Amino acid sequence: MKTADATPHAASLIQSLRDIGYSCETALADILDNSITAGAKRIEILTDLSAADAAIGILDNGSGMTPEQLIEAMRPGSRNPLENRDADDLGRFGLGLKSASFSQCRRLTVLTRKAGVPAGATWDLELVARTNRWEIELHDTLDGQPWADRLEADGTLVIWRDLDRLGGGIEGNDAGRAAHINRAVAQAERHLRLVFHRFMSDDRPPLELWLNGRRLEPVDPFGRSFAGHQADRVDRLDMACGSVEFQCFTLPHHKSVTRAEWEDLGGPEGHLRSQGFYVYRGRRLIITGSWLGLARQTELTKLCRIRVDIPNTMDAEWKIDVKKASAQLPPAVRERMRNLVERLSLTSKRTYQRRGQKLVDHEYMPLWHRIQRDGAIIYRPDASHPVLADFSARLPADLQNEFANIVGVLGSTVPIASLHADFAGSAEEVQADDADDAVLRQLAGAMVRMLKEQGQTTDEILDRLHPIELFRTNWDAASAVIREIADQGEGDE
Repeated sequence: MKTADATPHAASLIQSLRDIGYSCETALADILDNSITAGAKRIEILTDLSAADAAIGILDNGSGMTPEQLIEAMRPGSRNPLENRDADDLGRFGLGLKSASFSQCRRLTVLTRKAGVPAGATWDLELVARTNRWEIELHDTLDGQPWADRLEADGTLVIWRDLDRLGGGIEGNDAGRAAHINRAVAQAERHLRLVFHRFMSDDRPPLELWLNGRRLEPVDPFGRSFAGHQADRVDRLDMACGSVEFQCFTLPHHKSVTRAEWEDLGGPEGHLRSQGFYVYRGRRLIITGSWLGLARQTELTKLCRIRVDIPNTMDAEWKIDVKKASAQLPPAVRERMRNLVERLSLTSKRTYQRRGQKLVDHEYMPLWHRIQRDGAIIYRPDASHPVLADFSARLPADLQNEFANIVGVLGSTVPIASLHADFAGSAEEVQADDADDAVLRQLAGAMVRMLKEQGQTTDEILDRLHPIELFRTNWDAASAVIREIADQGEGDE
């Protein structure tokens, strides 16, 4: 059998490695994978954009590498993806360091120290283009390299320079290029807080992730720190190459947390697009908020989150890609996940419906009636509500019918289309107008008089009126007004 040398051309293949599809955030995450696998508990992302030769550094306090290990780590395809890996190894193809870095820069330098022995090497794509050879530059000393003085003990420093993919193609404008790079790094921040949140919150000691001297806080997509969240028991599916674990979570209603917490939890795309499955490989997030074709994103299910944990022994079955940013569901897993979706969506809907029930629960004396008729849902002001009935009774007889017509007009002109559009996008941003003292007094006066006529005491009236949204959200002011009106009534008797 004849054979021929088909060694790939270095200049061509290394250029192809730049276009696997990394973004700045997925590239940085891939570098952090190596640091975590090396046992790092502190990782710093550093930027120096002041000079024309801008640089980004990723410094960790992991185990570091010997000179021989460094050379191997710089080799494209340094590990066979079919090899068995340690359970906590976040690597996959042995390409991450190189392909992630080349996707963002043309010059990759790695400095490392192990047992006090330093080593350094650089891939320069300009040099590869000229020589067409798979050669790296080895450094006899770490002097002169950015942030080399920070590598005082065991650890590794990855440096990106010649940031042609991050500079936005801006030439001759250092300020514009720096601003573009800053935006890319800033956008990557939340991605890293989310992808590595379990290392940053669950481990003891936790992973510390820093960006230019500022420690980043994890983003837990399941809201486990909020008292109102719900978590089901862990479900397990045993397969030939390992076990898949599932756990269902339901976020608390947005009114149960602060606005800042809610917005941080939902991220830039909001909660509607953040619902669904969160797939982790070795506790590292690889799929973020997707129903993977098993359900539709709806307003009533946007509180649903399902955590899926897979081991690195199942990479082939899940078809994990080089970027560790996508996967495909094995058939047995898909069926189990379909059942989980059906169960969890009911829980999320109940969270909203319990709050919506107050609108039709007569215990809360709603101003609006919810009426189901001929397959339609109609919202109509309740003309018998104390505040409307009390005002109507004090009108002259010839105006009472006109007032009833005005109430009817309000019910017939509810802006359904606008409400639907707003709720479909950002329901938590839709809220009632603030009530001033005069509004509180008029509503309280009508309702207190009605309850007093029923023989209820002041304390009973306070208990009865507290759940009403308008009073509850302004309770300090409302309770004082209610007590004042109720006590006046007692004094008049």
